[in-house]
Amino acid sequence: MMSDKALVISPYVSRLANSVTFFQKQKRTLVSSFDPRLTLIGSGRSAYVFKIQDEDKAIKVFYPPFEKLAQQEAEIYRLLSGSSHFPALHAEGKGYLVIDYIYGQTFFDCLLHGVKVETQHIHEVDLAIDEARKVGLNPSDIHLHNLMLTKDHSVKVIDVARFQQTKQCSQWTDLKMAYTRYYSNRFFPKRLPAVLLFAIAALYKKVKPAR
Repeated sequence: MMSDKALVISPYVSRLANSVTFFQKQKRTLVSSFDPRLTLIGSGRSAYVFKIQDEDKAIKVFYPPFEKLAQQEAEIYRLLSGSSHFPALHAEGKGYLVIDYIYGQTFFDCLLHGVKVETQHIHEVDLAIDEARKVGLNPSDIHLHNLMLTKDHSVKVIDVARFQQTKQCSQWTDLKMAYTRYYSNRFFPKRLPAVLLFAIAALYKKVKPAR
C-alpha cells in the first residue's frame, strides 16, 4: 500500500520529475538538467535516481525509451508492500516513481570502507528474496550496488526493476558463495580498493555467460 496518497497527484512532485532532462552521448543517455531541489544519487540501465530536498524520499526518473517501466516497477513495489526489506512506494507518475530514500551504505560501499557485512545481513537478503518469491516475483539482478545496509543495521533491497523477468539469475547465489568461501574467512581483508572490486565485476560479467 502507498503510504502517502497525496503525492500521487502532487503538482510539486510532477514538476520535479518533469524538470529532469536528458541527452545522448556516444549511445549513452546522460542527465542534462534538473531542479535544484533534487540531488542525483544514482543511475541504472533505464533511469536516474534523485533525493528530494528536505524529504526522506527519492524520485526515480526513467529516460527514453524506458518510461513505461515506471508503471511495471510500481506494480512490483505494490506486490512487495508487506515487506520491510524493500523501499515503500509513495507515488507513481508518467515515467517516474517516488519511493523511500534509504539512509546507509551499499554492500559495495561497505567493502570500500571496511564496514563488515555480517552473516545476519546475508540471511536478511535471503529473507527478502523469499518474500518476493512468495508474491510471484523472480528476484534478479541482485548485486553489491543494490543491497543497502541501513543506519540501524538492517538490509534493504533498493532495485526491483528486474523482479519480473523469467530467466533465472544466479548473481546472489554467486555472491553468497564468495561470501562463504572468501569474505567470511577471518584472514580475508574486509576493506578492498575500488579498482579491485570493479575488476572482479568486469571479470564476472565476462566469464559468467560461459558457465
